[in-house]
Amino acid sequence: MAELESVNDPLWNSEEAPDPIELGFVGWILVLLRGLPLAILVFGGLLVLLAIRLIELPFFGVHRPVTPFISQFVCRNALRILGIGFHCSGALMKEHGAVVANHTSWLDIFALNARKRVYFVSKAEVANWPGIGWLARATGTLFIERDRKKAREQTAIFEERLKAGHKLLFFPEGTSTDGLRVLPFKTTLFAAFFSEELRDFMYVQPVSVVFHAPKGQPDRFYGWWGDMDFAPHLLKTLGARRQGSVELIYHSPARIRDFANRKELAAHCEAAVRHAHALARLEK
Repeated sequence: MAELESVNDPLWNSEEAPDPIELGFVGWILVLLRGLPLAILVFGGLLVLLAIRLIELPFFGVHRPVTPFISQFVCRNALRILGIGFHCSGALMKEHGAVVANHTSWLDIFALNARKRVYFVSKAEVANWPGIGWLARATGTLFIERDRKKAREQTAIFEERLKAGHKLLFFPEGTSTDGLRVLPFKTTLFAAFFSEELRDFMYVQPVSVVFHAPKGQPDRFYGWWGDMDFAPHLLKTLGARRQGSVELIYHSPARIRDFANRKELAAHCEAAVRHAHALARLEK
């Protein structure tokens, strides 16, 4: 699960079992009323994106002047179809660089792409997953190998994508959670930012992703963790009689060369994400 995990990290698990899913008659009606338009939007958007990419690729290569807007359109309207409220604060980063955020569920992908045109970074195995791998490839996901021997090659790919203006998005926790906490940020992926090719021009923008549960539901309603299957969680989300909201809080971009090493940078980003996440949950 958690298709956009960073590297070979263990999945997070709650001490309490996931909440039971009880849809009822009304819930199943909502699954149909939301699920069909959502499927048409996602797969229809994918077909349009692939068709345009066939023209875009030979003329622009790694640059994507059109297709990211399609992904953003799909994600914005997916949240509307689901009925999930969407709130943002903070300015978007204009500098070349990456975005790092805490990870709650697959819904993060819709939320983060709805506000900002980003390219997710995923472990290489995801590229071969049925359905998800195809979708990830089409939307420009960057796949990384766990093999240290390929570190230099992957740094070169990072550099090419970042200099092309792509905002690469990482989940440094390495796993998704119940949304009630922010786990310690792994420093592994931050190391690539300190290469001679990237350090002098690159920034990293931390983002706090905060899910607010529907009224009357457990606070961890949108959380997706451990070995939870995707289909039941999707059905629960589609069939919710009331929906909650997701809040994105964008923090000031951090300039790489202002930090001595990856551990300092990871700690800085984690502190910003953790503090705002805790405050936003308290305010609700």
